[in-house]
Amino acid sequence: MATPSFSRANACHQVVSAYFCTSMAKKDFIAEAVHITSIAEKSRGVGRDAEGRVFFVEGAVPGDVADVQVISKKKGFFQGFIHNLRNPSPQRIQPFCQHFDQCGGCSWQHLDYTGQLQQKQLMAENALLRIGKLEVGEFLPILGASKPVYYRNKLEFSFCNRRWLTKAEIAQGGSNLEDVLGFHQSGAFDKAIDIQHCWLQPEPSNIIRLAAKRIAIAQKLNFWDARDNQGFVRNLMLRITTLGQVMAVWSFGESAPDKIKKYLDAVLEEFPQIHSVYYCINQKVNDYMFDLDMILYHGVPAIEEQLGHVRFRIGPKSFFQTNSHQAAALFDTVAEFAQLQGHENVYDLYTGIGSIALYLAHQCRQVVGIEEIAAAIDDARANAALNQIDNCVFYAGDVKDILTEDFANCHGKPDVLITDPPRAGMHPKVVHILLQLAAPRIVYVSCNPATQARDLQLLSARYQVLRSRPVDMFPHTHHVENVVLLQLKP
Repeated sequence: MATPSFSRANACHQVVSAYFCTSMAKKDFIAEAVHITSIAEKSRGVGRDAEGRVFFVEGAVPGDVADVQVISKKKGFFQGFIHNLRNPSPQRIQPFCQHFDQCGGCSWQHLDYTGQLQQKQLMAENALLRIGKLEVGEFLPILGASKPVYYRNKLEFSFCNRRWLTKAEIAQGGSNLEDVLGFHQSGAFDKAIDIQHCWLQPEPSNIIRLAAKRIAIAQKLNFWDARDNQGFVRNLMLRITTLGQVMAVWSFGESAPDKIKKYLDAVLEEFPQIHSVYYCINQKVNDYMFDLDMILYHGVPAIEEQLGHVRFRIGPKSFFQTNSHQAAALFDTVAEFAQLQGHENVYDLYTGIGSIALYLAHQCRQVVGIEEIAAAIDDARANAALNQIDNCVFYAGDVKDILTEDFANCHGKPDVLITDPPRAGMHPKVVHILLQLAAPRIVYVSCNPATQARDLQLLSARYQVLRSRPVDMFPHTHHVENVVLLQLKP
């Protein structure tokens, strides 16, 4: 039997809100022998007790039998955490990250990877069957990640002058005034977890991050104070491609050229192999950097990544698939579903930097891509030129405004239409025009099976769902991509 892990359940005590703490005095009771059968939103286990009552349980995994400390009652269910784990699930394992209890980023680490894939498969299937109420011709098995750790090519870290404390540290009355560099716990904008080792991004990510903190402390630089909206070092974004190229982007809270130069020169002295160093000045309340002017301090303007047969140049503001290894698997699934023979006119909606469009261009006559973010379209055109691809055309603008009957008359109606919308899904106007265009095949890629199911239900007026395949882009989290093939009804 796998080694039981109680750490995630214990961590719940650190994140329970003041509301819940107050509620416990009124609704406090322990439900005995709750059998956990699945995982729901926010990575909580879902189960029932002998009376048939439904519980959403922090830190539980399918197969657990636990006594649950209830902290609140909602309509139709209770919320709580594990008070006593009677029988741990065979799929429960010890988390490998030392920060698991606090961070919350990889919230499924206590569930073995086979169990994670099973749950994601069920999530995708249940969305189509229960939310969409769809008839699906074939559910294909999920594509698991070949690299379930160190798989992200981009991470963002926060410099902060207050450290997130554990419950034990709070009980001991310790101060949280400490310069740290890491991640914010959910809801804790003014403090950060001091990350020693992160399993999400390959080296030299951890080495650079630790050095960035050490050098800032040695130079007596002020770490960002989110309460007073002041400080010098604020954020660090690292991009590391599978080709081994590294980009580092800093945001500073002050425009102080001499201090910036001294700091970045010290970093580069230790890491001359960094290909590209940018910085920006951010004096806003929020940490968002992509609306700011980026200043190239050292190296090349862009680093490169390879996905299959296509090479991409990635700048500091580029929108790019975060998991390069699985992105290729995702695009191969799209290609398999699209069944291109070389003569097709393909539309790629929400194309981003044109990654899917460029990946499929050699298999069809033409690809027409539409994306709302103009900077992403600039990247798409640049990467088309880089790969000497001349059968892709890209348009910047909202899909619901650009995709019209006149647009289709100008560019030819699509033989295959690919859509990869944001988590909110497609605007109703886009669904409506898709029904009018009546492309023989639609490949719908989604990072949110629930909104995908909603859209598919609307499209079912003219389309049937032939097959569905989930792809695990983010191991140890609840996120899953799902690819669905639609065919126009006779």
